[in-house]
Amino acid sequence: MGSNSFGMGDIIMSKSAIVFAGQGAQAVGMGKDLAEAYPDCAVLFKKADEVLGFSLSKLCFEGPIEELTKSNNCQPAIFVASIACLKALEKETAGKLDLAGTAGLSLGEWSALCMAGVINFEDGLRIMQARGQYMQEACQENAGGMVSIIGLGVDKLKDVCVATGVEMANINSPEQIVLSGEKEKIKQAEAAAIAAGAKKAIVLNVAGAFHSKLMSSAAVKLEKFLGGIVMNSPKIPVISNFTGKPHGSQDEIKKAMISQVTGSVQWVSTVEWFRTAGVTRYIEAGPGKVLSGLIKRIDKASAINNVQDAVSLKETVASVTAV
Repeated sequence: MGSNSFGMGDIIMSKSAIVFAGQGAQAVGMGKDLAEAYPDCAVLFKKADEVLGFSLSKLCFEGPIEELTKSNNCQPAIFVASIACLKALEKETAGKLDLAGTAGLSLGEWSALCMAGVINFEDGLRIMQARGQYMQEACQENAGGMVSIIGLGVDKLKDVCVATGVEMANINSPEQIVLSGEKEKIKQAEAAAIAAGAKKAIVLNVAGAFHSKLMSSAAVKLEKFLGGIVMNSPKIPVISNFTGKPHGSQDEIKKAMISQVTGSVQWVSTVEWFRTAGVTRYIEAGPGKVLSGLIKRIDKASAINNVQDAVSLKETVASVTAV
């Protein structure tokens, strides 16, 4: 099938976007109260246990956090918790949300693709388990790390990357950019960024150099795995991490999702696309509020809600229906 283009004219009246969290947002207990309150959410966790062959629901609800944090567990866990949050939101806001599109940060982009009907829930789980495993294996092959740079722009950080041999992994906001690379080079990049005028450099507690060429083996394995996955055209625009623009045809989606493993996450471009499309409200579905904080720095005028449990769902529904 040909490229699926979403012109601004198609969506200019839409005002909301749903966004999904990435790795690092996991927390013991995520999804538990929604699964208890909503049968549709309980079904998702039960299905996840069946598809994956172990009790992911128990791991999400009870931990331990050490097991939950492992990439091969963490990625499907955040995926199912995020889709559960989405299901609960859809149940409570049926017909009230006018959506311009969806997006997610790193693994969260797969949640967005599931929401848009590109992949089904079961395939999403399998992809997340495989992707997590491949990325964990890549981390073990190469001793990598990441550092978050606060208060230094893209242009100056390009110079830091050239000088130290690291790569830009996440352009999270104009003020926060994450660099990725070999552990020793990350130390050099941290010092170089401070010397260039960065306000702060925070070395992240991560297993490896995500969104860099050190993840190349994971990308190769994921490409092979995705060969057996059927994808559909998106029902609503899904903004690509890799391009910062809406995904196109099924083949283009596969290529972009493979490139995403080693490429930069263009989160600033993603939010700017939504703003141009007329979005005035963002709803973060899934554990944590990381994306809410980043969006606020990029699109200061927007309303931001999140759904991660029954309490935040109630607040979001009240906010949405008050308009």
